[in-house]
Amino acid sequence: MKQQTGSTVSPKVVNIAGRPVGDGQPCYVIAEIGINHNGDIDLAKRLISVAHAAGCDAVKFQKRTVDVVYSAEELAKPRENPFGPTNGDLKRGLELDYYDYQEIDAYCRAGKITWFSSCWDEQSVDFMERFSPPCYKIASASLTDDNLLRHTRATGKPVILSTGMSTLDQIDHAVEVLGKDNLILLHACSTYPAHYEELNLKAIPLMRERYGVPVGYSGHETGIASTVAAAVLGACCIERHITLDRSMWGSDHAASLEPNGISRIVRDIRLVEQSMGDGVKRVYEREHPIIKKLRRVDAAQPQK
Repeated sequence: MKQQTGSTVSPKVVNIAGRPVGDGQPCYVIAEIGINHNGDIDLAKRLISVAHAAGCDAVKFQKRTVDVVYSAEELAKPRENPFGPTNGDLKRGLELDYYDYQEIDAYCRAGKITWFSSCWDEQSVDFMERFSPPCYKIASASLTDDNLLRHTRATGKPVILSTGMSTLDQIDHAVEVLGKDNLILLHACSTYPAHYEELNLKAIPLMRERYGVPVGYSGHETGIASTVAAAVLGACCIERHITLDRSMWGSDHAASLEPNGISRIVRDIRLVEQSMGDGVKRVYEREHPIIKKLRRVDAAQPQK
């Protein structure tokens, strides 16, 4: 796919569980639980509750078939962790099973919050299909996996594709494989935590123009202001990792937001949305008393 310059195609709107996501719609906020549940279903439920209380639109998990995603050599590497002495013990310990996801599904339905998953292999997509998710997320690490892209697209569900650690040529190819229907791209920087000079938020409008699809932002920085700025720049959805405590054991907690942080992001994005207006310059009714009080010269009076 060649670079599209000067495109005037408006990004489309994608429907996720009845919620339109795209231009002119409220920013869709995804709380990324990922593997921050640490293999504990009760902790997963507490994180879902945090997301719901903050006003997030959805929570997201990660699903892997460990022996498919990782080589035997990688799984055999020594790595001290709560589940055992090897990396394989860790990876298997962090995977929730079918019954865990049944509980998650019921818990989210009761709390009226959408949930879905990033699937890292085709078997995981098939596993998640049993829960009829409203969409699928494809992680940045999987952007070059054409078979996974095609298998995910074959479900007929909307796809959210993260684009961290990817060149424009690689994104072009992934978009060509997936097609643009029901596609949302997420600008991202895949460092954990990301440094502010790596965020490159100006890529968001560039990607919206280049691809003509809704573009959001997946942030791995530790702060809040840059994520709110992404929404100002036109990000149709925001994804941030959440945790109960950033000092908890686990690889993703340090780059995650605690309950107060995710609540502030949702609050600030909603305030920004109210503040944007329609771009028509006008005098508001509440300004008229201030005009009478402070304006020395009435515009209707000719000046000598």
